Amino acid sequence: MSTKKDKFTSEDHYYMNHAINLAAERNGFTGLNPSVGCVIVKNNKILSFGQTGLNGRPHAETVAIKGCKKEDLKGSTIYVTMEPCTHYGKTPPCSNLIVKSKIKRVIYSIEDVDIRTKKKAHSFLKSKKIIVSSGLLRDKTNKIYKKYFKHKNKEKPYIISKLACSKDYFTSSKKKFITNEYSRKVSHLFRYYCDAILVSSKTANADNSVLSCRLEGLGEYSPRRLIIDRALKIKKTSPIINDNRRKNTIIFHNSKDKKKINYIKSKGVKLSYVDLDASGRINLRKVFLKVYRLGISTIIVEGGKLLTRTLLKNKLINEFYLFKSNKILKKLGKNNIFNFKKEISHFFKKKENIETFLNGEELIRYF
Repeated sequence: MSTKKDKFTSEDHYYMNHAINLAAERNGFTGLNPSVGCVIVKNNKILSFGQTGLNGRPHAETVAIKGCKKEDLKGSTIYVTMEPCTHYGKTPPCSNLIVKSKIKRVIYSIEDVDIRTKKKAHSFLKSKKIIVSSGLLRDKTNKIYKKYFKHKNKEKPYIISKLACSKDYFTSSKKKFITNEYSRKVSHLFRYYCDAILVSSKTANADNSVLSCRLEGLGEYSPRRLIIDRALKIKKTSPIINDNRRKNTIIFHNSKDKKKINYIKSKGVKLSYVDLDASGRINLRKVFLKVYRLGISTIIVEGGKLLTRTLLKNKLINEFYLFKSNKILKKLGKNNIFNFKKEISHFFKKKENIETFLNGEELIRYF
């Protein structure tokens, strides 16, 4: 039942919440496109629902409409988390499909920031005698689309960086792991949720890691691997250029070593030449522009202190996470980041302790 303060009914809230849950479930898996949830209702009964497809297509509205019988669509209400698109891209506009389906009422939560569609759906649909309302549960959808808004407006991926340290702030030791299995599992969730993982060749060579998601059942969702390697110092024995995921790897370099270039290319690994910045390092802004154009919207950085500091100085990190174990390493520890932690605090306005079970360890988010 509607009130003076709220033009939406309790039923509208219920169905939009359902659409928001659909969008949240696929958030992070739709490439450069937003993860949209959609529910079609008639006579207080859900006829169909849809989510944006993996890598961004098909759109949620298309999925939901195609899941209904044509005769049932007439006079129905469609709930969408984001303003339906009005432009022709790789697929026709969802707004046209809504009109063609003779849907009576459209409710969407938030406007798109894509200039090809922004604020255009409302007037277009209204001109076709469709009842249109927007703004329902906007605060909830804002949280889902925070990363999408950032990368769409800036035309660069949303960058998340993380480091792990001991209780006395060392990032490495003779022991293989500093943090416990619970922290490591949460760390692998970052890899699962991000399109790509970025490290330096120094880190790749030192850790000899395959940079995959090692959570059971999620290995196939491992991120693309991005390696910053100015002089092509990646070891020839590295799994980065030898395992079965090497074709899903890009090395960004500034080398003219034809022998090494030809060897890496022969392995099926992609190479991308990038100019240096004023400090003589790989120009990271140009790297991110390149990967954005490849459809990569979110990156998790696991590149160590030097790469993280460079990203911070260039104001390229959107969120930073510090995993802090309960181990005290003292003389067994290497690479202390106590002072670096102060730098991190300086670059971000807020920080919070993430409430999740890590068996005595901490996870601190800076944003």
